[in-house]
Amino acid sequence: MTTTPFQVTLARLVVPVGPEDHAIGPETAPVSLVEYGDFQCPYCGMAHSILQDLLRLRQDTVRFTFRHFPLTNVHPYAELAAEVSEAAGARGKFWPMYDWLFEHQRAINPRQLMVGVEQLDLPSDEIADEVGAHLHLDRVRRDFVGGVRSGVNGTPTFYINGVRHDGGYSLEELLEAVDEAAEAASGPPVV
Repeated sequence: MTTTPFQVTLARLVVPVGPEDHAIGPETAPVSLVEYGDFQCPYCGMAHSILQDLLRLRQDTVRFTFRHFPLTNVHPYAELAAEVSEAAGARGKFWPMYDWLFEHQRAINPRQLMVGVEQLDLPSDEIADEVGAHLHLDRVRRDFVGGVRSGVNGTPTFYINGVRHDGGYSLEELLEAVDEAAEAASGPPVV
C-alpha cells in the first residue's frame, strides 16, 4: 500500500484586482493586499486601524484593495452599508465613506448611514434613491461571490500577492507578511 504525503493547497485570489476595484497605494507597489470585509464586523473594525498603520508604514510597498463580503446572517445592515459605500464611490468618495463606516460601525443602521452621507457632503436624496433601488447591489454581490470562489469563509480575509494570508492580522504579523512578499517579489539576491 502506498501513501501520499499530505499536501497543503493555498487558497488563491480567483478574481484578480482590476480597474473597478477600490484600491489605494502605488499601482507599481510590489505587494497587493486585498481585504474581503464587512462594515459591521467588529474584527474588520479592529483591522481598519491596523491597516491604516500598515499603509502609513509601507506606503511605497503596498497597494490595498477592499472588497465587500457582507455577512448578512449576523450583520443585518452590512449589505446596506456596502451599497452606501458604492454610491459614495460612484461620486469619488469611496475611501472617505469606508473610513466613516468603520469609525461609526457600532451605530450602523439606515438612519445613521444617511447621517454619514450628509457629513461627507454627498447628495442624500440621490443616494437614498440609488440604495432603495439597489443600484449598486450587483457590485457588492459580485465581490461576495468572488470571495466565496477564492476561499473566503469569514471576515476579514486578506490576500497578499494573490495568496490567502492565513496568519493573524496584528500590525506585526501583517508587516512581516508584507515584507516577506515584497522580498519575494524583488527576486533572488544578486550574488
